[in-house]
Amino acid sequence: MHCPSSRQAKMNKENATAAKHEEPTTRVTRARAKASGTSVGLFPASKPSFKQDQKHPLRAKTKRAASDENKSCSTSVAGLKHKRRAVLKDVTNVLCENSHLNCNIATKQQTRKQARKCPPNKNAEVAAHISMEISPAQEDVKEKLAEELSKIRMGEAQDFTSPAKLEEKKQSDCHGTREGGVADPRLLVPLSTKTSGVERPLKKEESEISEKLDASVGVSVVDIDSNIKDLQLCSLYAPDIFNNIRAKELDQRPSIDYMEKLQHDISPSMRGILIDWLVEVSEEYTLVPDTLYLTVNLIDRFLSQNYIEKQRLQLLGVTCMLIASKYEEICAPRVEEFCFITDNTYTRGEVLKMESQVLNFLHFHLSVPTTKSFLRRFIQAAQASCKVPCVELEFLANYLAELTLVEYNFLKLLPSLIAASVVFLARWTLNQSDHPWNSTLEHYTSYTASELKTTVLALEDLQLNTDGCCLNAIRDKYRQQKFKSVATLTSVQRVSSLF
Repeated sequence: MHCPSSRQAKMNKENATAAKHEEPTTRVTRARAKASGTSVGLFPASKPSFKQDQKHPLRAKTKRAASDENKSCSTSVAGLKHKRRAVLKDVTNVLCENSHLNCNIATKQQTRKQARKCPPNKNAEVAAHISMEISPAQEDVKEKLAEELSKIRMGEAQDFTSPAKLEEKKQSDCHGTREGGVADPRLLVPLSTKTSGVERPLKKEESEISEKLDASVGVSVVDIDSNIKDLQLCSLYAPDIFNNIRAKELDQRPSIDYMEKLQHDISPSMRGILIDWLVEVSEEYTLVPDTLYLTVNLIDRFLSQNYIEKQRLQLLGVTCMLIASKYEEICAPRVEEFCFITDNTYTRGEVLKMESQVLNFLHFHLSVPTTKSFLRRFIQAAQASCKVPCVELEFLANYLAELTLVEYNFLKLLPSLIAASVVFLARWTLNQSDHPWNSTLEHYTSYTASELKTTVLALEDLQLNTDGCCLNAIRDKYRQQKFKSVATLTSVQRVSSLF
């Protein structure tokens, strides 16, 4: 007859042996593992995965089993209660009214806890740590007090101008200090604010701001970004966007002498004929002006370092316009349409092969500032003082800017310089009673009238066609009535009289 203790030990040993060789058939949750006293990590890593069709039923059974077990096991519920997250009440970045008070209470509680834990000789370290944590709040309070102090001093300068009143004010301040009262709001400013050198930078910044304001008032610059209501103007971001493209116009520049150094089978006149034909193509498919400007930029950048025969120059032109259309247009023309416009001189495969070659050479750098990028903002600055926008000014400026695309000699000029010179000449052509350049245009273009002289004179020669150029696609385009026939406008007096 076996004793109960030996029989119980034998049963436990058999159960343990059976548990080692038995694999679980269901997923063990954290609650099940905690209740059974086992760990999830005890199972081998090479456990076979379940089939796809068995996942959902097993998960449902496991969840129900876990919920039942949670109801029965009070210890597991108590252990999981502290993991429940609080409800997110406010997701805004505006602080509530009691946040500052709660922060102060939490700081006091933290100070008391640290004082209890730490011995008396470590109180200095705790105080230093707490002061480092709340130093940003103190700095904000100091800045606010400094601003109030400056306002108070400005009021004092107006109220106490005579020496007698100043002496009376000093006596009252001294009297209030002796009696222990607060007679002057300046006494509320901490001593650290007065001695930390906060007032000196404030005075320096105020003087710089006043100088800038005086300078702006003297030159009477009109703020063209003041219309915040019109979302299409992007008034809040326009200055940053313009400063960015002004810095980027120096990058991705084409070579200014690639015809002389690299290209021996084509000439500047062939380039002009190609661009003049592309102007007609853009009109045929009603493309936006940005597509035409980007097309010319891609052609010049590719020709700057790649030799090409004259038989493939038109292929390069339609390929670059295809790339520019995909970048700028909402609905770009198909490849077959560009093949058709060349009278099927090139096949679809040749166009796609050239497209891959151009994009790989340019490393897909297609976002480049062109003359059109600057021209929009400069026209806006030119019409800042006008009550009604002048449509003729915009059309004439666009006409003069597109004339420069055909000319190879204008590659050496920056797009911003061409855009500023275009606005200068367009204003002079429409109105010769006033000087075309003012302080607002000089401020937003960063060019003076003397810096534009050479470019403006070259633009006037293009306008008058002094060289007798036979490429008339741009001139015929702007002779239309929808562009107010600005191609027929010329000034009676030459622009050279202004310099």
